[in-house]
Amino acid sequence: MKTLWIVLAVSALGACAPVQTRKVDSGEQTVGDRLVVKLDGAWNHITAPGMGPAQTWTMEGLPVDQLLVYSGLKDGEVIHAQPSSSTAKSFSFRGNMQPDEIVAMFEGMLTRDGSTFKLVKLEPSSFGGGKGLRFEYAIVRKVDSVQLSGVGFATVSNGELFALLYSAPRLGFFPRHQGRVEQIAGSAKINLKPAAKPD
Repeated sequence: MKTLWIVLAVSALGACAPVQTRKVDSGEQTVGDRLVVKLDGAWNHITAPGMGPAQTWTMEGLPVDQLLVYSGLKDGEVIHAQPSSSTAKSFSFRGNMQPDEIVAMFEGMLTRDGSTFKLVKLEPSSFGGGKGLRFEYAIVRKVDSVQLSGVGFATVSNGELFALLYSAPRLGFFPRHQGRVEQIAGSAKINLKPAAKPD
């Protein structure tokens, strides 16, 4: 069944645009210019034109599970892909957002396709070495009525958004990988200056 989902996801994405998968090895990894996380196991980084500002990682393959990693989203930036033919509302980050507004922004993004979202828990939590938030949520995906569980972590540092959002089917997949996601969130550090680019 897992293989079928991976084949379907890659086929669907492949029909639209070239999809690339790159292994993200365990150990310390820099995401974007400033977010550093430590992985206790490998992930797959999926890229394709128009996927949006977050890096998309998966353990099981899309659409089974996904970890969205935002590193330094600036004030006014849209948090999701924007297909040119889409008429769905866009959701942008604002540097002065409060925790409930950040969650509402992500809710809007996750329900643009008509899926339903329920906030289960919102609490203060450290993330990236500073004050942040942690939230749990449930989604019923419109396309196939699959019930997903999710967890998110976010902080705003110098007016920029750093966040992780993980979602997967609530039975089996989410409990299997939640500990890894919590570990990644606990290891997250934000560098004050962008990482130096190799020559």
